[in-house]
Amino acid sequence: MFCNQCEQTAKGTGCTVSGVCGKKPEVAALQDLLIYAVKGLSIYANEGRQKGVVNQEVNRFTTKALFTTLTNVNFDPKRFQEYINYCVELTTGIKDEISAAGGIVDFSDPASKLKPAAEMEGLIKQGEELGLPVDHGAGEDIKSLQLTTLFGIKGVAAYAHHAELLGQEDDRVYAYIHQALSAMGDRNLGLEDWVGFALKCGEVNLIAMELLDKANTVKYGQPVPTEVPLGHKKGKCILVSGHDLKDLEALLQQTEGKGINIYTHGEMLPTHGYPELKKYGHFYGHYGTAWQNQKNEFADFPGSIVMTTNCIQKPKDSYLESIFTVGTVGWPGLNHIENEDFTPAIEKALKMPGFSQDEDKGSVLVGFGHNAVLGVADKVIEAVKNGDIKHFFLVGGCDGAKPGRSYYTEFVEKAPDNTIILTLACGKFRFFDKKLGDIGGIPRLLDMGQCNDAYSAIKVATALAGAFDCGINDLPLSMVLSWYEQKACAILLTLLHLNVKNIRLGPSLPAFVTPNVLDVLVKNFNIQPIKTADEDLAELLA
Repeated sequence: MFCNQCEQTAKGTGCTVSGVCGKKPEVAALQDLLIYAVKGLSIYANEGRQKGVVNQEVNRFTTKALFTTLTNVNFDPKRFQEYINYCVELTTGIKDEISAAGGIVDFSDPASKLKPAAEMEGLIKQGEELGLPVDHGAGEDIKSLQLTTLFGIKGVAAYAHHAELLGQEDDRVYAYIHQALSAMGDRNLGLEDWVGFALKCGEVNLIAMELLDKANTVKYGQPVPTEVPLGHKKGKCILVSGHDLKDLEALLQQTEGKGINIYTHGEMLPTHGYPELKKYGHFYGHYGTAWQNQKNEFADFPGSIVMTTNCIQKPKDSYLESIFTVGTVGWPGLNHIENEDFTPAIEKALKMPGFSQDEDKGSVLVGFGHNAVLGVADKVIEAVKNGDIKHFFLVGGCDGAKPGRSYYTEFVEKAPDNTIILTLACGKFRFFDKKLGDIGGIPRLLDMGQCNDAYSAIKVATALAGAFDCGINDLPLSMVLSWYEQKACAILLTLLHLNVKNIRLGPSLPAFVTPNVLDVLVKNFNIQPIKTADEDLAELLA
């Protein structure tokens, strides 16, 4: 196997024996084969659009399939076998539609002619032989940009899939994904072409994040500042981890009146700020952090656990029976919830001991999405003009277990008292419970939400730039980001598309970015790897 899509890739180059995340070589091969199959499907979907053939099942499957290949989403070989076979079935169907519309149905690209092996062993061998559908014979810089685009597309697919589940879609997203995937490996495309595809990925990701923001807020209301308990109440319990609001809502509905308290974990913390979710009386608080200690946290949790998206590494065997996965998520040995019927997870929770007593561990504030922050924009602007607020830092992104992430805790702790910390995504769990005080009633630590809520940060930055009649890069605003997986790649490409400069990125740089590509990023956007908290604060505040 070879996998270099996440920040914790082995030796900073690539996982070759087994994934640091716990992914086995056979799963890596099946994921590569699924992406290869989706490329074949994309070739026809891209041609179909030229002839007015747009198949919504093809569109939706494309994002769902790509989502399953993100870091820590799905490690179940049987489900990948199902996805690969269904992908080829869809390809045959849309091929017939295109033929009837007078389009091209014979392509030289071998991905368009994939015939999956009948048995698992054969599929794994195919995946090992074919690998990812990039041009392996191209120069390293072009290959680097193709991988950057591909991994960014995976992030776009995740956000688009979540939005689609709540009824929000935009064919521009599907069209770009199909166009870009069908171009993978095209030797007629040069370096500038792939720079264009990568930046276009950032543009399309902005559309996808806007769709998801609309999907969440139309369905569940605009987030409002909300105090969330970090302790627990005596009684039965279920812990929900991941990102998906629709799954959380279904679980809240099905547990109402059953004497079970629902707790969030990881990126589900911001869901407490949504009015239509916080109205449930048994939606109590937040348990644990994100990556750092999550295995021990899960092992100690006295109820069942529901995983809605990627956010844990391989669970310990000792508590597999208490974990339930939903949707695209899957690991061998875990229970899977079908059709959003959470009965098995509920029954398991009722059999488990639950918490024996109440425990108060304090609380944190969430709910500072763009609507809430812009609602007090006049106070923020006045504070900046008066000199009460000197600088804004957006400190957020992915968390991870690799050493070096304590930098983000130290950075926030050392940021001067006249600065505001905006944060989002699971990276905030390095400092989310720090008591930083306020500036004129404005909390110094503002939790803007999940990783997809980078859209909120962009809206706030754009509004402030408009208020001060300047560009985003002229604001007293610095972005200090951590990354782990492919959604972070998509967000970074969005920031580059918006020409945001001077980003600090860490804890290490992507293994798939070559020195020449990095040099371009530094020259054009002044992206820099993080140094020490003291050094970066001194430079950013100079």
